Amino acid sequence: MTVKEVLRAHARTQGAHARTQGARAECGNATADAGAGDVGTRVEGEGGTTSSAAPAATVAAGRAAQELGIRRAEFELAVHLGLIAVVGAPGGGRPRVHEEEIARLREQPGFPDGLAERVRTVGTAEGAALLDIAPARFTRLARAGCVSPVTFYLNRYRAVVWLYLADELAAFASREPELLAGRTPLGMRTMLDSGADWRPRNWRSQRIDRLLSRTEDPWARTAVQASALDPVQLAEVVDDPYERAYLVRVRPEPVFGRPGSMAAREAMGELMLADDPDEILWRRVNLTLELDAAREDRPAPRPGDDGGIRTAPPVRAGAAAPAFAAEPAPPSVRPGASGSAAAGVPTGKGLLARLGWRGRGAG
Repeated sequence: MTVKEVLRAHARTQGAHARTQGARAECGNATADAGAGDVGTRVEGEGGTTSSAAPAATVAAGRAAQELGIRRAEFELAVHLGLIAVVGAPGGGRPRVHEEEIARLREQPGFPDGLAERVRTVGTAEGAALLDIAPARFTRLARAGCVSPVTFYLNRYRAVVWLYLADELAAFASREPELLAGRTPLGMRTMLDSGADWRPRNWRSQRIDRLLSRTEDPWARTAVQASALDPVQLAEVVDDPYERAYLVRVRPEPVFGRPGSMAAREAMGELMLADDPDEILWRRVNLTLELDAAREDRPAPRPGDDGGIRTAPPVRAGAAAPAFAAEPAPPSVRPGASGSAAAGVPTGKGLLARLGWRGRGAG
């Protein structure tokens, strides 16, 4: 498929998505009217979100994937991306899918190919072929942060293999066609020559953003931000051991996904941690802001406090979620370490002191 074909396919997909959004809005309004007064429930986790706890028929994930005509891995990715809503099972079992949700997806234009295309992932070779560029150029664009991976796997040599959404690559081709041919911009060449690789950082950022979008509980949001820092960094920001223990207990976990091998779990653990000085600073800032909001909402439980874990109070309609600092975009030219890392950081009294930031990365 050539770049022109990619652009035409992307244009058709965008039109179908626009028509789908209108139908989805009407469906959402009808569901809201029918479900007024129901007791709501929320599944907080990497996979997804929730709906009313009304006694509607639900099906297991495997059957839902079968009825939607997609593989189990594609189904789990769709849940992670927020394309499929799930509900908590009675008794704390694995989340399930309402039959109404399956019916809604089956009625979308282009079903079943449309949903499968939205979760189709490609590696470097296939992504380069999709954009009609050399694999080496695709890798350089990914390292520079032009395209972001959505997931990964380990090959037989235990090396990380990044995967990208084909739909996002098509959008990039239509948005930045000048980067697909000709010389690489000077700023990007300088950044790449210095060894920069934004793939892990972009994967972390998107994962954190999706987790934050699925929960409004202040302590769960704090736990999401804390997951990007190693124990030493975390202890410098959250100095209360009871609070740190609570963050571990309320941290949202993947709704779906198999445990995987020990090597995969180790790779996941390493990739989740911020490893660049300015990224670490941004994560510490965001953690501090979320922690302040969580402490104002309710204190972390101490031993003997009503069974140990307090439930979050109901979220008021229209209540604003705690603000957090936006992650800076990949720079075209990497700024010097002196002073640039703290650019844009809130400068409230004592904030940097609370962060424990003492010039990391300087020099």
